[in-house]
Amino acid sequence: MDTPIHPFLLQSDLAVLQNLLQDIKPGTALGSTETNHHDNQSTLDKLAALKDEPTIFCSYDLKDLPLSKDEGLLGFLLQRYISWAQTIVRNPVDVVFLTHILLYFNTSVPSALYLYYHFSYVHGVCHWIMQLYYCGSFTLMLHNHIHNNGILAKRYALFDYAWPYILEPLMGHTWDSYFYHHVKHHHVEGNGPEDLSSTIRYQRDELLDFLCYVGRFLAFIWIELPMYFLRKNKYGLAAKAAASELTSYGFVYFLARLNFYPTLFVFILPFIQMRIGLMVGNFGQHALVDDIDPKSDFRSSITLIDVPSNRYCFNDGWHTSHHLNPRRHWRDHPTAFFKAKREYIEGRALVFHNIDYLMMTYRILMKDYLYLADCIVPMGEQIHMSKQELADMLRTKTRKFSEEEIQEKFYKAKGNTSRENLPNKPLAE
Repeated sequence: MDTPIHPFLLQSDLAVLQNLLQDIKPGTALGSTETNHHDNQSTLDKLAALKDEPTIFCSYDLKDLPLSKDEGLLGFLLQRYISWAQTIVRNPVDVVFLTHILLYFNTSVPSALYLYYHFSYVHGVCHWIMQLYYCGSFTLMLHNHIHNNGILAKRYALFDYAWPYILEPLMGHTWDSYFYHHVKHHHVEGNGPEDLSSTIRYQRDELLDFLCYVGRFLAFIWIELPMYFLRKNKYGLAAKAAASELTSYGFVYFLARLNFYPTLFVFILPFIQMRIGLMVGNFGQHALVDDIDPKSDFRSSITLIDVPSNRYCFNDGWHTSHHLNPRRHWRDHPTAFFKAKREYIEGRALVFHNIDYLMMTYRILMKDYLYLADCIVPMGEQIHMSKQELADMLRTKTRKFSEEEIQEKFYKAKGNTSRENLPNKPLAE
């Protein structure tokens, strides 16, 4: 691991990363027979100290905010805001969610409305760039919303139900489609052969295969997802998934006929960029799939300890932890990973740092496995592998699965590939 530690990492990420780096120092024995306990307790203490600390803004940790009495009016206003916001969000640490909702309703919504009142190309382009900047954080906030049936306190349930319907189209989402595809489909199939966003049938370091992967989603997900639910005899979900897509398309079509140019910048361009972004991100999350045990969550997804995924997108980098427990609170991922470090080692999981999913996809398509090897945080037997050996190992994980291999690995293996019977509640920590 030759890449430097990013100075802007979240404190929890830094604590876990420093612990992992201690494990690979000469003279330690982690990953062979005994777990090294050199500073595990101190790392747990650091993570425990951060557990109840609220997140207010993505760009600043609580310790960096002017909250003391000596900070004057700004400190006073921040303290009052935090106290008020904690009465509105469901979890007191999630003040940042209310911060973002207020941000979007005070920027995206009035900007979109004004474009329909008085359109200009300069405003249209600036609005589109603003939405591009927002879309990552918004999508991962929405991700928390759909997995946990809301993010606000129960007395604000009506607004908690309504705000996604207002903001989703502005950010490029169709109404409820993210919920039906991600929660009711992707987490059921887990990148298996029936997952419509599965990567296993593609040679994942070939540009043509990647373009086919993205193109299929763009062109056919509107019909393929309802058809999937029909095959599973889930007729209600099939109807809802179809209705959510078609209603959204009809709404945008109506606005485009009414006033095309504002609609292009407010709805159509964000929709295109969001759909492409979702697939590029999912590709990066599931491009490295083990050819021996592709059904394992440890071997079909990855963990990223980086700034864009975790600081700005609510710990999206802890993707393996999320697949192990889809309803785990986003702030709990680093601790859950650390407590299960032995399981990650035995599962031969992949952990990277200083790289996000978009760059992961790019580097894989460039076949730049040596660069990826530099970003690996080795665990277990990976610690003793050379940079070239790590690169060669990563290359094997992008190979396309044949239909014969899919039958052997997913259907003839013990158990069923579908995860429909997984409990719809947090698993035991």
